[in-house]
Amino acid sequence: MIIEKADELGFCFGVKRAIDIVERIARERGGVETLGAVVHNRQVLQRLAKIGVKIIKDVDEIQDDTLVISTHGVSPQLEEKIRARHIKIIDTTCPFVRRAQRTAQRLAESGFFTIIYGDANHPEVKGLLGWANGRGIAALDEKCVAGLEPLPRRLGVLSQTTQIPARFAEFAKKLIDSAFTKDSELRITDTICHDIRKRQAAAMNLANKVDLMLVIGGQNSANTKHLAELCSTVTKTYLIETAGEIQPSWLQGQSYIGITAGAS
Repeated sequence: MIIEKADELGFCFGVKRAIDIVERIARERGGVETLGAVVHNRQVLQRLAKIGVKIIKDVDEIQDDTLVISTHGVSPQLEEKIRARHIKIIDTTCPFVRRAQRTAQRLAESGFFTIIYGDANHPEVKGLLGWANGRGIAALDEKCVAGLEPLPRRLGVLSQTTQIPARFAEFAKKLIDSAFTKDSELRITDTICHDIRKRQAAAMNLANKVDLMLVIGGQNSANTKHLAELCSTVTKTYLIETAGEIQPSWLQGQSYIGITAGAS
């Protein structure tokens, strides 16, 4: 049996940076609170919990005078609410997410109604909508946009950083067909993370050669799930968090196994 790893896999720069910051602060202070999970990886979160990292879901739960903002970022309104309580913020927002936030902010300031291609329930997307100053929606289907009444004349479009580039491009094309009318203006900005692009491309390159792909990462990690979705279009694919989840039956009759891992 041949086992091959994808050329690009595992934690991205933004996640590594965030984990390093949280570990250092937790050890220095004897613990620290994070607003939401700093990364969507159960094993990493369990390790961080052992050194005093506590996850809180809401500002009202804050008990410390210091708070870590996760890689997914937050809205400026939420950040202002935290600072109003005189709480020190340690910001681990991924630089690529920060770039998307600035894009949403510029679109809003320029008078565009912002469309974010992404999961409306994901913390990153919630933050991006805040940077759009309340003038935007998140959608994975262009029909949600075309159905707006009235349809805004100026539309700005960007993507959740972990989405699949080809799907974002298809979404933008359909949006042009359904929402681009007389005297309207459409501004599309590619905000997908460069690291995510490389990992998806490397995973697909390997998936096209192997009998079976194993995608390692958190079950609730958006980028990991997208890797598994992509690979499953060309070969049998399983998403796992640990080696203990591998079923012997999966490997029977398979001579070439590919392995990749999510960025968080």
